[in-house]
Amino acid sequence: MKRDQEPLGRQEPPPPPGEADGAEPEPPVWIFGYGSLVWRPGFEFTSRKVGFIRGYSRRFWQGDTFHRGSAKPGRVVTLLEDCGVSAAGRAAGRCHGAYLNVREAVLGGYDSKLVKFHPQDKDAGEPILALVYIATPQNPSYLGPASEEDIAAQIIVSSGCAGHNIEYLLRLADFMRYFCPQAKDEHLFSIEEKSEEGKRTRV
Repeated sequence: MKRDQEPLGRQEPPPPPGEADGAEPEPPVWIFGYGSLVWRPGFEFTSRKVGFIRGYSRRFWQGDTFHRGSAKPGRVVTLLEDCGVSAAGRAAGRCHGAYLNVREAVLGGYDSKLVKFHPQDKDAGEPILALVYIATPQNPSYLGPASEEDIAAQIIVSSGCAGHNIEYLLRLADFMRYFCPQAKDEHLFSIEEKSEEGKRTRV
């Protein structure tokens, strides 16, 4: 059964810093999202494309004490360099980066880097240079690897100002299932399965 989802259209955030006071706005860029950005971008954009970047795999290794956790952190995804695989997600085009820098870098503990984004639509043309946010082991919120059972158990009991951690997991799994059915993400779907099992045992 498909879960209810928020509309995946444009959101209405506050204007980026600089626009309200007459300063020059930041140059627009493409942003590749592989976590909550695929279903809740939180900023205006002119277009979005489903696709992937090569050489990375998605892992629930980043702690979150703000959006999806509290003093007891929840878990959200980061990317791990992994030759021979790819990470699917969604790129948003022509957006401003100031809001994301606060959301991902200041509050989330992520660093940014440029990657080549390959659109899933084969008629979309050449790869696009995009900015991606990746949590590294050096940031204080990094939790690192754990068994999928332990990760699921942590997600089940965590929540933050953006909602319950389980919502983050399930919406991400739904996005992948619907928009990227050909993509393989055993880590994500195994944690989803373990979380469903864990919820049943808690009833």
